[in-house]
Amino acid sequence: MAWVSDWWHDEVVHGAKGPLLLSFVALVLTFCVTRTITRTIRAGKGPFQDVSEGGVHLHHSTPGIVLLVVGAFVAVGAQARSPWAYLAAAFVGVGASLVLDEFAMILHLDDDYWTQEGQLSVNVVTLATACVALAVIGVSPVSGLSDTEVAVRGSVLVVLVLHLLLVAVTAFKGKYPTALVGLFLAPVTWVSAVRLARPTSPWARWFYSTGRRERAVRRAAGFDRRWDPVRRRWDDLVGGAPTPSGPVRDA
Repeated sequence: MAWVSDWWHDEVVHGAKGPLLLSFVALVLTFCVTRTITRTIRAGKGPFQDVSEGGVHLHHSTPGIVLLVVGAFVAVGAQARSPWAYLAAAFVGVGASLVLDEFAMILHLDDDYWTQEGQLSVNVVTLATACVALAVIGVSPVSGLSDTEVAVRGSVLVVLVLHLLLVAVTAFKGKYPTALVGLFLAPVTWVSAVRLARPTSPWARWFYSTGRRERAVRRAAGFDRRWDPVRRRWDDLVGGAPTPSGPVRDA
């Protein structure tokens, strides 16, 4: 496949995407290994056990934060495409995976790793992985900016500003994952920005009448009814089914 070879030479070998690619691979592999280990611990199988120090359970987000901080400072001081840049990329990928895997616990300040609320971490890791993958393959909000004539570059800049405004509108409409992906894939944002907002979003509170908000509620209910089962199956497959919150009664 010629385009893969061209991408590898242009973006990775001769470009600056090597560290980013390494960081992406480290992110994905670390998440897969982490979820495998935590699921074996949950099942009581394998050689792994929870780590405690002085009666305090050490979550894997703790070494993740350390790796993120170290990787960030190494990256700031490293020269482009030097061995230090690649080391920093590996630290950031591993650290980000460990932290995002416990994103829900950090957000809620509660040990909800195996609960329904804890599956938010799987959604965040999936979204982060998708965005980093788009950046790795060369999709960027500024990919159209090149060494062309001033008028052309000015037109591209205007389009870019308009695109970022539509991303902001999408976010204010409560479609945060769509807004993040739309930073890289402009048509996603253009479509989402003109559609109805989520009923609890700031946009709906600021601009919607009672009738329009009721339409938004019906639209959101239909969307959630169609796609929530798909999302739950994905979350259960990747992160493991959540622990029931209470005893299950016989029918």
